[in-house]
This record gives sequence, structure tokens and C-alpha cells, in this order.
Amino acid sequence: MNGRLDKVYSAIDAANSADPTLEHDENAELPAALLYGHRMSAELERIAHGASEHLKIAARGQHIERWKMPRNSYPEGRAGYLTWRKAQAAFHAQRVAEIMAGAGYDRNDRDRVEQLLRKEGIKRDAEVQMLEDVACLVFLKWYFKEFSEGHETEKILRIVSKTARKMSAEGRARVLAEFELPPELRAAVDIQADL
Repeated sequence: MNGRLDKVYSAIDAANSADPTLEHDENAELPAALLYGHRMSAELERIAHGASEHLKIAARGQHIERWKMPRNSYPEGRAGYLTWRKAQAAFHAQRVAEIMAGAGYDRNDRDRVEQLLRKEGIKRDAEVQMLEDVACLVFLKWYFKEFSEGHETEKILRIVSKTARKMSAEGRARVLAEFELPPELRAAVDIQADL
């Protein structure tokens, strides 16, 4: 890694270390946002060895300080959820850009990472799509089981279907190859293959 990238990772990790929610990972309790950022970086490295510096930074900062804007601070329902998600993306993009500026990245570099974090160009921009695929894989690998235990099967199927629609064909193929899914969930992922 280079010095600037190390500085950005360290600053993102320091910010995420303040997350009051702790999660268990192997033998340690870690701040949830810190753990998520590390999982995003690890998954990106696993599936995209030659990822650009921009994409690496976006993956690490995907949920920076997410707890500062809780979901319950927005109205219930789909419209409230979408408004919250958009506000989160803008907040993450701004925070990561601030950190990058402090590490010496120029405006063009910061603009690119902000674009990635706002998911501008999904399905058209290969790096935006890779970031989305990584986020979906991280969700399925580490968060889906616990999430699914609190919801009805019909809702879970809708969520898996929506997740699959956001992924690339390669990402969906990876899900089908790597995860042991019940038949109904496999169908929810596989049915998206023609999108």
C-alpha cells in the first residue's frame, strides 16, 4: 500500500472505531462499522485483486459513521427508507472525501470516490457495479442469516430478489456458486439472470 492510502484507511478505521454497536467476530468484540469496513476491504481483495485505489477507498468507507444517521430518524415505509439510504450515501461520500483531502488526494480523486459511494452509474460503471457486488456479498456472507431470522419468508424472498437485481451477472453467479441457499432463495437469485 502507499502512504496516502494507509492514511485514509487509518482515518476511516479511527472514525468507525467510535461506533457504539459492537459485533462479535471470531474471538473479539469490535465496533460494527469498523468490522464492516474490514469485511468490505477483504471481500474486494478476494474478488478483485487489481482494484483501483478509488475502489479500495470506497469499499473501506462504504458505511463510515453509519450509526450517526439511524434509520429510525427517517419516516417508516419505503419512501422513508429510500430517503435515508440516499442521505447515508451522500454523508458517506462527503466524509470519505474529507478524509482523502486530509491525506493529500486531489479533487478529481475525491470526486471519483464520492461518485462510487453514491452508486452513480450502477449497471453502467464497472467500478460502481463492483462496489455494489461486494456490498451484496458482504451482506449475504455476514449479515443475512441474522437479518432473515427476524423476518417472514415472503419479505426475505423480496429482499434477496432486490439484492440480486442490483448485482452483476458475475456477482449473481458467485452467490449461486458460493452460498448454500434453500431452493426458493436460489430461484430468487437465479431468476435475475436475464436482467
